[in-house]
Amino acid sequence: MITVSQGRLKARMQEYFQKAEQTGEELVVTKRNVAIFKIIPLKKKYSVNDLFADIRGTVKYSDDLLKPETEEWGELC
Repeated sequence: MITVSQGRLKARMQEYFQKAEQTGEELVVTKRNVAIFKIIPLKKKYSVNDLFADIRGTVKYSDDLLKPETEEWGELC
């Protein structure tokens, strides 16, 4: 969480907004050391490729992926 006074934010708004956008941190604005509002960056939407990029190619499965699992899980219908 980034905390900044109202006056400092006014002078450097773009800098603080960019930092909050890059880090995903909330921005709490204060007036006379009392929090008056909070700016929360919107969550980014990631593609499936982006979400699993760090583990892609590391999972090994030796059985048939298309084999029915009714023995283990039972019939659903």
